[in-house]
Amino acid sequence: MTTAQSSTEQQRIDHFFSMPAARADRWRDLTGIAGDWARGEADSSGVVQALDALGSIENFHAFPGRRLMASLRESLHMGVPSAFAELARRISRSIITRQYKHSAADWESDDLTVQLDESTVDTPIQGGGERPYFEMLLVTPEASMRSNRLIDEMRRLRRTEDDFIYEAVQVSSFEDAICAIIINPSIAAVTLYEGFGQTSVYETPLLRSFLDAIGFGAQHVARDDRPLALADALKRIRPELDIYLLADRQVEKLAGDDRSSAIRRVLYSVEELLELHLTVLEGVAGRYRTPFFDNLKKYARRPISTFHALPLARGKSILRSDWIRDMGEFYGLNLLLAESSATTGGLDSLLEPTGTIKEAQEMAARAFGADRVFFVTNGTSTSNKMVHQALVAPGDIVILDRNCHKSHHYGLVLAGGQPLYVEAFPMVEYSMYGAVPLASIKKALLDLKEESRLDRLKIVDLTNCTFDGHIYNTRRVMEECLAIKPDLIFLWDEAWFGFARFSPFLRARTAMGAAGEIENWMKTPEAITQYERQQQELRPSPRREDLLAMRLIPDPRQIRLRVYQTNSTHKSMSALRQGSMVLVKDVDFPSVETQFREAVFTHASTSPNQQLIASLDIARRQMELEGYGLVANAIEIALDIRREVNGHPLISKYFRVLGADQMVPPEYRSSGFTDFLDPGMTWVDQVRSMHEDEFCLDPTRMTLVCGLAGFDGTEFKALLANTYDIQLNKTSRNSVLLQSNINNTRSDVAHLIRVLLEISKDIEERLARNGGPSREAFGNRVKSLMTDVPDLPNFSRFHEVFRRDAGDLTPEGDMRMAFYGGYDRAATEYVPLFSEECDRRLKEGPEMVSANFVIPYPPGFPIMVPGQVITAETIDFMRKLDVKEIHGYERTKGLKLLQPDVIAAKARA
Repeated sequence: MTTAQSSTEQQRIDHFFSMPAARADRWRDLTGIAGDWARGEADSSGVVQALDALGSIENFHAFPGRRLMASLRESLHMGVPSAFAELARRISRSIITRQYKHSAADWESDDLTVQLDESTVDTPIQGGGERPYFEMLLVTPEASMRSNRLIDEMRRLRRTEDDFIYEAVQVSSFEDAICAIIINPSIAAVTLYEGFGQTSVYETPLLRSFLDAIGFGAQHVARDDRPLALADALKRIRPELDIYLLADRQVEKLAGDDRSSAIRRVLYSVEELLELHLTVLEGVAGRYRTPFFDNLKKYARRPISTFHALPLARGKSILRSDWIRDMGEFYGLNLLLAESSATTGGLDSLLEPTGTIKEAQEMAARAFGADRVFFVTNGTSTSNKMVHQALVAPGDIVILDRNCHKSHHYGLVLAGGQPLYVEAFPMVEYSMYGAVPLASIKKALLDLKEESRLDRLKIVDLTNCTFDGHIYNTRRVMEECLAIKPDLIFLWDEAWFGFARFSPFLRARTAMGAAGEIENWMKTPEAITQYERQQQELRPSPRREDLLAMRLIPDPRQIRLRVYQTNSTHKSMSALRQGSMVLVKDVDFPSVETQFREAVFTHASTSPNQQLIASLDIARRQMELEGYGLVANAIEIALDIRREVNGHPLISKYFRVLGADQMVPPEYRSSGFTDFLDPGMTWVDQVRSMHEDEFCLDPTRMTLVCGLAGFDGTEFKALLANTYDIQLNKTSRNSVLLQSNINNTRSDVAHLIRVLLEISKDIEERLARNGGPSREAFGNRVKSLMTDVPDLPNFSRFHEVFRRDAGDLTPEGDMRMAFYGGYDRAATEYVPLFSEECDRRLKEGPEMVSANFVIPYPPGFPIMVPGQVITAETIDFMRKLDVKEIHGYERTKGLKLLQPDVIAAKARA
């Protein structure tokens, strides 16, 4: 790439994925080059090029603002390198440390020679202190002096008693407004002024392609409709934003327009600046408020005597102790003062919330796009069991991914539901499964329909995204299933994906995001037209193969939209461990509310931890106010890791992060998307993949192959933790899973890359030092990990005694009967895994039937469930496993089985 081409790429404002870190890096580059200029080691040409490289993105941030940027350019124009270098250093430091959000001095220039028009002078923050800072986007007509006066007037409206402080960022077009809210995560509110333009003055071909695709291109939006259309587009991208419309005509008509639902308030611009200022602060305050946490802080400050069963409440038993005082010193006084088993005084009851917890849950529902939210303090395992118990009755059929978390399997045992297992596509080379193809799910529904048993199907239960990052096309799955059974319930386990709500690139693939889109689609006239057109194509009688092959459209008049989503809030947001939420968008929830609450009573603790509840409240606040920027940073960090690992000449010999094309087979990527870092791919391609493809990959999930370095996953995980202080969770036979989240920084990336380089150098030196025998042994080890991998076992079948009310076409079974049958010691036996008896039973019988779940970690899915007939495929897989942790299997005893005579007796009964 030439220098000119590189400069052009740097100035492009629609390369959104790499924008935040790129901005900081460009300021650091400018600072370094300016220092060289000031020391006489370089001329000003490099400074000019570095300043140009900052490009137009600075116009979408309040800091450094017009005054400081003008001072920089004036110093450059006047040839004062020392002044330029010092100001560039100050600005760069303030951006990196975010000090400008609190320090008025950072907004001031020491260069008194710069004379600016009064209307363009940035008034620095007054009395910022530690008040939370945000920015408001102001969209005004181009070159409007009124907009400059408006910004200055709003600065003068600041008061020391304001809870927050904000700066305005002004743009003049529809396209620039879109760019601003994507580039600048500090924007928390938007004010639209009538008369702004459509197109940007900058080069934005990618953005225009995207806007055209979603119906907001220049040819689609009439001038008079532009404010409402922009409000709609902004809400689609960042639904948490407060949007206001300043108009100087027909404000009453605008406020009553059905299309104005995205706008929080319409104001008459001539007379309402103070009202706008107060409304903006009120809007942010509404998201900032944490009802339960606020009251918990007040409770902790009160002098309370406790006569309930919680000795550590108020901390006296700890702080006055001679032996455990260090606990109080370690955890801090507030933790103890905020503990109570009371549900009065603003603390509320988690089981029967009527006050602050109820308010907090309602605010979480708004933030996550749900109708209702329930807080859970003992993890998403419990959240899943609650949903199953509330919605599934004994004998109901549930379509279930066999590789889902064990809580779903145990939930069905408790509820008496019969799992109809569907298989995910295998990734044998890496000893893992992907996700379940939609064709398999549709086949299960059509099989049940053919046997007239569709009425027994209650739920489709899937994991989104999977541990390894496979994301379903949630809207398509739900629509096609609803086309077959309009009242079907969906449970999406999004334990690892809750953060996705706050990314415009991932939101549509969440359960609540997709449910919201379906809900909106159902209300449009086009919905019925699309359905009836497809019905015409399918007449006179649809063939099964056609139904499996085509994208089915449900009848919007028949749909009963019933969607449940479980989030491990603690796994991707700032909640304490075990903090979880159940998100509900169920049109028929009133009919199941009583039983849902019974499920809550069954599984929730009567002594929930106050700190866990408060952390769920706080996590919601953070994600509404800064989640967009935090998630964007997590994605950017993941892309950095992918780039540095796969692009490093030495590290890439022994390690690699698998691309989307290696994780998702091509038949499930109809868009043609290959990988995030492929030279020909852009963020528009990623958006298209998210919209069209059956499966796509969560960019924050990175499967790092370590088998090329001679490590199995468990071994490499231990090496990273014990030697290098790098922690991770999931492993496979030849890989480990890296996850970036809102907690990670670029320092974490640097540490990881340094460690991988050190390990790679050590391998190189060891192989060079020990010569041929060592290389041969290393090659054999790599071959055993990367080539000689065991086949992944599919679910075989339930034994016929557990399928008495099942059909011929579907594999569901009464797992609950088998599970509790295993409680009778006299009815069970053990057969050693590595034994002649095991081999004989596989060949000659009688069939071996599992009495319990067997779950190896890794890969973490049940390879045996109660009532399942054990096959040679499963035994072969278990014998090749080299993991130490296998739940449900005792090495000293062997496989726990239901005795053949017990099975025979059940068959005769």
